[in-house]
Amino acid sequence: MKRLKFILVGFLALNALNLNAQVIRFEKDKLEPSNVLMSLEKLMGKDVVKVRKNTALKEVDQPTFVKIKGTNFQSGTIEVSVLSKLLPDADQFARGFIGVAFRINEDNTKFESIYIRPTNARADDQIRRNHTLQYFSFPDFPFMRTRKETPEKYESYADMALNEWIKIRITVKDSNSQLFINDAIQPCLIVNDLKHGAASSGSIGLWVDVGTEGYFKDLKITK
Repeated sequence: MKRLKFILVGFLALNALNLNAQVIRFEKDKLEPSNVLMSLEKLMGKDVVKVRKNTALKEVDQPTFVKIKGTNFQSGTIEVSVLSKLLPDADQFARGFIGVAFRINEDNTKFESIYIRPTNARADDQIRRNHTLQYFSFPDFPFMRTRKETPEKYESYADMALNEWIKIRITVKDSNSQLFINDAIQPCLIVNDLKHGAASSGSIGLWVDVGTEGYFKDLKITK
């Protein structure tokens, strides 16, 4: 009897989450590029958003994303599948940078972001592997600052590669966030002090950085 109650509670909780889930359809009038080039395309039979950083912007960890209009996200879950390729003219330090920006304010001057570096995951250098996953906060906490002041705290490892679909799931609650890669049960990266604070909220963005040709599909938001 207790087992039946447990299963029923779990089933009801899952359905409650599904009811609150919003599947985002990629339509041009709902997408707002910021310092990127964007196009809607078909890839492997799926509707995707293709994103490339504007090469005029040289700095890294910047507002280089496609903002999803009408999203006002504070706490919940963001799920999206991403695929990154290196551009033919990518610099040697390019890593296939791709991820999600969230809690983006109206003028794109503040946001949180978690992204991945797929080329690092299978490098022969263990230090590079440790830098596969990254959290940063714009504008005051780029990866170079956090790596210098709090090494290892905002970076981690998970297996992945270029030119393949990678599922990203980011959970956010107050000042805490967790990143899950593919169907991992345990988080691969934990952030317990989102820099803009628990009350921060805003839009969601599809984020890329230098040297990356990024593709996004299957975006779902659960509040």
